Amino acid sequence: MCLGIPGKVIELYEKTGLKMGKVQFAGIIREACLEYLPEVKVGDYAIVHVGFGISKVDEEEAARTYKLLEEMGQLSELAEGSAKQAIPQEKIETFVSKYKKGVEDS
Repeated sequence: MCLGIPGKVIELYEKTGLKMGKVQFAGIIREACLEYLPEVKVGDYAIVHVGFGISKVDEEEAARTYKLLEEMGQLSELAEGSAKQAIPQEKIETFVSKYKKGVEDS
């Protein structure tokens, strides 16, 4: 099962025309696409699923979620995947293509 994990945004930047960020999850830092969360800023918490920010949460909600994940033994999966630091370029290009197509259709 894939879970959305809360992380703290520690850096924001643009990559391939998209809002990106470095997000910290229980001490592990990963790159995430934050294009869907234009209101997110450094210091905020966001739920990230497969490298994409899907919602903003407050610090208390993030702490509750971490506690539940720890009780379920799910935080070890995050540490096991820590070698994956960046979203592959082809995944970003696919997202950009679909995003632009959706914008053009509306």
